Formats: sequence, structure tokens, C-alpha cells
Amino acid sequence: MIEDKNQSHTDLSNLGEFALIDHLTKHFKIHHKSTVKSIGDDAAVLSFEDKKVVVTTDLLVEGVHFDLSYMPLKHLGYKAVMVNLSDVYAMNAEATQITVSIAVSNRFPLEALEELYAGIETAANLYNIDVVGGDTTSSTTGLLISVTAIGQALEDEIVYRDGAKPNDLLVVSGDLGGAYMGLQVLEREKEVYKVNPNNQPDLEPYTYIVERQLKPEARKDIIQLLKELEVRPTAMIDISDGLSSEIIHICTNSKVGCDVYENKIPLDPQVISTCEEFNIDSTTVALNGGEDYELLFTVSQEDFPKIKANPSLSIIGYITEASSGMHLVTRADTKIELKAQGWKNFNA
Repeated sequence: MIEDKNQSHTDLSNLGEFALIDHLTKHFKIHHKSTVKSIGDDAAVLSFEDKKVVVTTDLLVEGVHFDLSYMPLKHLGYKAVMVNLSDVYAMNAEATQITVSIAVSNRFPLEALEELYAGIETAANLYNIDVVGGDTTSSTTGLLISVTAIGQALEDEIVYRDGAKPNDLLVVSGDLGGAYMGLQVLEREKEVYKVNPNNQPDLEPYTYIVERQLKPEARKDIIQLLKELEVRPTAMIDISDGLSSEIIHICTNSKVGCDVYENKIPLDPQVISTCEEFNIDSTTVALNGGEDYELLFTVSQEDFPKIKANPSLSIIGYITEASSGMHLVTRADTKIELKAQGWKNFNA
């Protein structure tokens, strides 16, 4: 993927570490007053005045979290930012700054890293984020990306995982399962390409789910929507490891149970049709697929009138006493215990 005969290739050894960082970040803009000092000193300086600061970090490793045979570097840079912003929004906070660190092997020329950072810059501009620091180093195992995201919120605005109460409604944004099915399509086409490199994949019928995998969006809009509706979730988490894992996190942290209704889980028609094509159960995909980066949260029943008709939100169940356990209520009206299979077991 990186070897393009028509492009120039600048060896990274031609630049020192500081020259490389300066080159990759020279066009990045500052969006926030809270960024006092950005890239260019020993450390960034931030000032949040009377607000609380939230911090989260994620590490993406080539061959574990992404495959460059079908993941464009610009998309990868964008996704690396989204993965982290999603965690900030899951705290009901405003994301303001990120740091970006990479470890890279000598098979990557400067032009490849420019593509990666173009994706990071696009994400930063679209989501109003300042890139305030980072690091670069060499790697013997391919590409590693570590992003740390920083956000701010008033103390009484922050939402944790442990606030759900019995009778609260369980709500999810968007739709689920798309990222996992997009991955299945890309993996299938990769195997076809190995057999016949002249065969060009037709991804047109799978545009939505492939984009869900390669270019996910963090749900900043949902946080803004909830503020406009004057709804403060009682507990919240982002869906990175699959719906069932995240529900279990909320229930375990809040010391409650839940009933989740299979027929209420939001699925895009493209997810349903692709599941049929692959002979995979769509509910299993939604529960265990992961990487959708939607928001899962609980709200008081008093807020039901505010959210009931909103097309961006689906009420999928409700919180029960801990003694009732955590269950999926199937379309046949039978209860099945929720299990946190996650993407690793799911692939197995």
C-alpha cells in the first residue's frame, strides 16, 4: 500500500525527531483559549479555570487494531482521534486537546506520515480540537499510534458509569453492528485480492458499513443534543467493545441489573442484509461486534417525553434491581443472560 512508484519517498532519517514533528504539525490550528502553550516547548500549558479536566488515552497497534492493506493512512489518523474523543464525550465533557505519539518503522517514508497527520488534522479541525504535543520514535514492528485526549466540563455535568438506578431507561445513539460487518467485508475482499490481485473489489453495496469501520465518527452531536433537550444521563459509556460489554460495565459499576429488548436494538438495513449474506445473526453482531463508537446511556423515566421521538436515539430497555440480573429479552419473549463476549471471542 505504501509503495507507490509515482510518488516521491523521503526517508525519515533525513529529518531529526524535532524537525519531523515540526514538519507534520506546522499547519495545525489552535481553537481553544484553554491552550496557553501548544507544540514547541518541553510541555504544553493548559488552563481550564473553574472546570474539571478529563483525560483518556488509547494505543492502536498495526496488525492488532488496524490492517494497512485496506486502511488508508489518512483514515487511520482520523480514526485514531475519534477513538479518543468518543471516550471524552462519554463523560459528557467537551473535548479540547489531544497529544499524538507514533512509533514507526523505516518502511514508512515521510509522505506516508504526512497522510496520517492529514487525517489527524482533518479530525482536529472538524471537532474543534487542539493538537498540543506528542512524540515520535522508531519501531521494529510497524506502526503504533498513541493518542491522549483532554476535555473539560463543570463538575455537575460529568457523567460516570456508576449512576444508573432501577427504572432508568437504557438508551443508545445511532445504530449498531455496522463497523463489525464493514470489517467482515474488507477482510473477505482482502482474501479475494490475495488469490487474484487483478480482481477489483466492488464495495459500492457496502458503502455505509465500510465507512463505519474505516472512518467512524465520535458522537459530539449527541452530547450537544442532550444539553439542548435538558437531559442529563445518569450513567454513560461509549460502545467500543460491543453493546453487551458496555451494558455490563454500566450495570456492574452501578450495581444494578437490566432488561434489553432484542427488537429495540437499532440496525441499519445494510447491516441486516450483509449479516444475511454472511449467514451471521444480526443481534449477535450488534451485541458483540464493537467499534461503533455510539453512546450508551441511562436516563430517568421523567426524561422519556424529551427523547421518545428523537430519530438519533433508541430506547432499548430499562434498568432493574441487581438481583434480577442482566438479560436480553428476545423477540420470542424469552430471557437470555447477557455475556461480554467482545470482539476477540467473537472473531474466534
